[in-house]
Amino acid sequence: MTYDPITENLLLDWFAVLDAPEGFRAELIEGELFLTPPPDGSHEHCLGLISRQMYTRSRTAMAFSGHKGLRLKGAPSCPPDHVIPDGTLVPWDSRLFRGADPWMPCAGVAMVVEVTGAGPTADRETKRRCYARGGIPLHLLVDREASSITLFSDPEQDEYRESCTRPLGKPLPLPAPFAFDLDTADFL
Repeated sequence: MTYDPITENLLLDWFAVLDAPEGFRAELIEGELFLTPPPDGSHEHCLGLISRQMYTRSRTAMAFSGHKGLRLKGAPSCPPDHVIPDGTLVPWDSRLFRGADPWMPCAGVAMVVEVTGAGPTADRETKRRCYARGGIPLHLLVDREASSITLFSDPEQDEYRESCTRPLGKPLPLPAPFAFDLDTADFL
């Protein structure tokens, strides 16, 4: 779908005042509106395990935000993406979350985390393109259906050039600034 500047501004204005149902999150991704229902307990269990390890094992102190809105460069002929990762990690000393707008720019974000849920295709493919286009250095995907975890790195245009996949239960090495092996044994 192609958007002219007037249509793009109307879509962004409409999106900005959208009142999503309680507990749902609304995202504007590649010109499409996504409404995501509240996550189940297994989804949140995985996020909790990841955030705990980030706080206790990362070589660089990290701040973790669940469901932080990011404003990213849009796909060609689309308005800017407004994406809410399951988890966003930034170096603690950067203080990027302090005073940030609800839809903050992605500059300075070290890694985003997605755990597959109600929209696994968006989690596996569409959001990955958005994060790469935004230049986010690392994207961690926990694919519950495939029982795997993948770290995407080295973004270029709308794709990551590198990826490392492990079955859940096996450790996944994380590069700097994290510099530790993520333990996925309890993800199962």
